[in-house]
Amino acid sequence: MRHADGGISCQVFGPLQWRGWTHAACRARQAASFALLGTILTMGGATTHAHARLVLPDQVSAAEPTGPVRAIAGWTDFCIRTPQECTVDTAEPAEIPLTVAVWRTLQSVNRRVNARIRPITDQAHWGVVDRWDFPDDGFGDCEDYQLLKRRMLVERGLPRRALLMTVVIDETNEGHAVLTVRTDRGDFILDNKTDAIRSWRRTGYSFVKRAGQDGAAWVSLEGKDGAAQVATAEP
Repeated sequence: MRHADGGISCQVFGPLQWRGWTHAACRARQAASFALLGTILTMGGATTHAHARLVLPDQVSAAEPTGPVRAIAGWTDFCIRTPQECTVDTAEPAEIPLTVAVWRTLQSVNRRVNARIRPITDQAHWGVVDRWDFPDDGFGDCEDYQLLKRRMLVERGLPRRALLMTVVIDETNEGHAVLTVRTDRGDFILDNKTDAIRSWRRTGYSFVKRAGQDGAAWVSLEGKDGAAQVATAEP
């Protein structure tokens, strides 16, 4: 469930700052970032036919934010301890071109982390109700799985700006953390409860809020009436 301090409980299952750049220099850097991303995302294209052919998911809609909202307390504490993980570089792409190579990378990272980390509650792990951290000792809660996936995807060349920590209400009406990957084919969810990567609309979750793409503030995924955007559990 969600806690009064803004935390969540889960089921047990160094970027540079570019202030002071001229507009032209920023645009040039952004263009270079897109070019580099394109090169990274098409790596392995020559060997695509040598592997079992992957089919990309259909185009889906994006989960649209409705305004700024307070971040999860655990995220705020995590950012104090590891500020380089929370800096938003607006020169990075906000969406990732979803190629076969990227889809394969997302699947690989999601499966590897889910298999590698053993679930444990924050209370048993850290002695506190909610703490966000990397599961470097091999144990973690739901948000820890997603933080590790985010770090690994960044290490593989994907833009951190498009990899968003997200808070949902799950099928048991409990708070849960997932990783939203924003792509040119829509928003897809990496989850420690399943190795399947689904569009946000196919998760069965109610989406509450997620990290922002333009600064430190998080954004609400709830409507004007305060109701969360609800997804279905269809495959």
